[in-house]
Amino acid sequence: MRKENLLRHWWLWLLLLLAVAGGTATYIATTHQAAPKRTTTKTVAKAIDWQQPSEKKAYPNAKQTTKFNILVSTAKHRVFLRSKDKVLYTMYASTGKDNSTPKGTFEIQTERGQFFYNSKSGEGAHYWTSFKDHGIYLFHTVPTNRKGHYLKDEAKALGHSANSHGCVRLSVPDAKYIFEQVPTGTPVTVI
Repeated sequence: MRKENLLRHWWLWLLLLLAVAGGTATYIATTHQAAPKRTTTKTVAKAIDWQQPSEKKAYPNAKQTTKFNILVSTAKHRVFLRSKDKVLYTMYASTGKDNSTPKGTFEIQTERGQFFYNSKSGEGAHYWTSFKDHGIYLFHTVPTNRKGHYLKDEAKALGHSANSHGCVRLSVPDAKYIFEQVPTGTPVTVI
């Protein structure tokens, strides 16, 4: 045996000496097993491209769809474009932190614009469409700085978490679709 092995098993030598000296020795074999390695699974959220439409299919024709309406799910971070209760298209969204997106039934209002900037919040957005309080609660793109450049860190919340001040943030093409194609008066339900 190697010297390291001899030293590692010193207790065996002690038992052997006791036996030779006429004493009694009891040997209880024990095995030491290494604790099993803990494995953790980290769920990595799928990166959503805020510069692309949420789905790889065409948007529905809102003006020609029977009973076209919009359902916003703050829990699922999604906007559902529907005909009656049938989902036609699903958009990734980011709604208001601390439940600041109002819940209830509203409608697309006349107020729309290509860009705004709010100096109080330090954020702006493109392609905004009002759905409550005439310009207060909006569908719009992921936020921008005052020069209109998108804030990429803010865009990471899209489809994953509530991160707005109460508006419904969307990808650039999704917000543009609502801005250009969804008629005033279209019902909007936020749950």
